[in-house]
Amino acid sequence: MHRTCALRRNILLAFLGLGVATASLAQSWPDKPIKLIVGFAPGGFTDVLARTIGQKLQDRLGQAVVVENKAGAAGTLGADLVAKAKPDGYTLLLGHSNSNAVAPALYPKLPYDVVRDFTPIVRIASTPLLLTVHPGVAATDVKSFIALAKSKPNGLAFASSGSGSSQHMAAARFMLVTKTEMTHVPYKGSGQAIVDLLAGNVNLNFESPPNVLPHLQTGKLRALAITSEKRSPLLPAVPTLAEAGVPNAEMLQWFALLGPANMPRNIVQRLNAEVNAILKQADVAEKIASQGGEIIGGTAEEFSAFLPKDTAGWERLVKEASIRLD
Repeated sequence: MHRTCALRRNILLAFLGLGVATASLAQSWPDKPIKLIVGFAPGGFTDVLARTIGQKLQDRLGQAVVVENKAGAAGTLGADLVAKAKPDGYTLLLGHSNSNAVAPALYPKLPYDVVRDFTPIVRIASTPLLLTVHPGVAATDVKSFIALAKSKPNGLAFASSGSGSSQHMAAARFMLVTKTEMTHVPYKGSGQAIVDLLAGNVNLNFESPPNVLPHLQTGKLRALAITSEKRSPLLPAVPTLAEAGVPNAEMLQWFALLGPANMPRNIVQRLNAEVNAILKQADVAEKIASQGGEIIGGTAEEFSAFLPKDTAGWERLVKEASIRLD
């Protein structure tokens, strides 16, 4: 009896000690550099956003924020590293909708759970995609483009930055809604995809605005529509898909700050407050807008509620469009 009571007392003290240690950690955080993992190569919007937010966080927290690029498998390699890291606030992820919402529907053996294995901190921004065609494509608007695609099933080839990427998903949704069939040509990133689009080796791409804007301005490419609900200030003459006669084909890719599951609440609240404050700074807002992005912000609770719904939506699209990884 006495042994049982002593055992219970020791277990209780251990839990109390763990609670005190966790509280102490949260109060002293940060007292060393923070790693901010990006699951994509340098130069893309995810990387640009990570470095912009990381520098501002460094200034506000008084500790170095080191951006590390761990590119591969549509961002899932970097996400997996963070999912398996200690939840102490020193390893964070600049997450993307690919790795943290779309991936479960595409990778049956995904090594992490997008809801269970992460702590949502704050959604930062979203960006649309542009339906962009080579000038050799005999279509000047979405209506004539759909007619062209229907006249020769799988005769038009669309590029993407990889199977399961945002570009792939946008094209799949477009084909599903318009009842067209096109051939998917995946690349290892947007760079080579755009090179081949410029060369006419593929006919079209659903691409992020900043990646194609210079080529639109010189007439080397032509934008037919944008996947957002409203027109972009960067390209006010380009209609939305809905305006062009294709409703229910909108698509945004989002970017957010996440950590491993079970991060101390105090650290999550601190990071959320700091990032929301950073997003209100004029230079940050200008940087995001220059990339065709729109600021989101909000609470960690709002992000947590959003994730399962968004993941379910991507799962429906993958199933309905019969998307397979090439």
